[in-house]
Amino acid sequence: MLEPKTIEAIADELVEAGRTRTPVPRLTARYPDMTVEDSYAVQQLWRRRNEDAGRTLVGRKIGLTSKAMQAATGITEPDYGAIFDDMVLETGCSVQWDRYTHPRVEVELAFVLKDGLKGPGVTIFDVLKATDYVVPALEILDSRIEMEGRTIVDTISDNAAMGAMVIGGNPVKPDAVDLRWVSAILYKNQTVEETGVAAGVLDHPANGVHWLANKIAAHGDALMPGDIILAGSFTRPLWVYKGDTVHADYGPLGSVTCRFE
Repeated sequence: MLEPKTIEAIADELVEAGRTRTPVPRLTARYPDMTVEDSYAVQQLWRRRNEDAGRTLVGRKIGLTSKAMQAATGITEPDYGAIFDDMVLETGCSVQWDRYTHPRVEVELAFVLKDGLKGPGVTIFDVLKATDYVVPALEILDSRIEMEGRTIVDTISDNAAMGAMVIGGNPVKPDAVDLRWVSAILYKNQTVEETGVAAGVLDHPANGVHWLANKIAAHGDALMPGDIILAGSFTRPLWVYKGDTVHADYGPLGSVTCRFE
């Protein structure tokens, strides 16, 4: 376990890295004994620093929930990060490419809660009951820690690589469609780059949400009414560059699009 002073120094370093858009050297190279618990402690302190600076927590992202994502990162367990108000964008938006470091895009479903969820013991049925609606979303990944050789410890410390999200399409009640079979086609500049089905996320995208509610309970935390929960990607991350247009077609659930300027 790292010393509290070290945790604090890392959190401050990551706040600065976000401000300057300059990724810091990999934490696991500098602190080989750093644990997953340490990395969540860093993330919580980083989150507090951001809240103290005036950002508002509006939800959570769940990462690394699908085999596709776990294979892409070499990481074998889910993780989570904070979503702040200024990270939520609307479909059709222009995204400033150089606001992010190495931006990549993923295809996800977002759950918007009408009731809170507090673990332990939260089930998939509790999640479906607590959900107001589910809506298509793109996640824009960012990195405040260098990419090469990252482990779960680096990624969690880095707010699970959350940069922003773009929300769009048709919101649906969780019992209106079979969420396992929601599928998407991801285009970059009119070319199909990825396709995926939401069952790729832990067999049902709501499984990630109850995993999250139970996981954060150990840290004395809970999901609140109105929270947006990004349930995890069912495609591999897609690298994007200045000038790229990204379009995700979710069939009956509509589409989400953004352009990187």
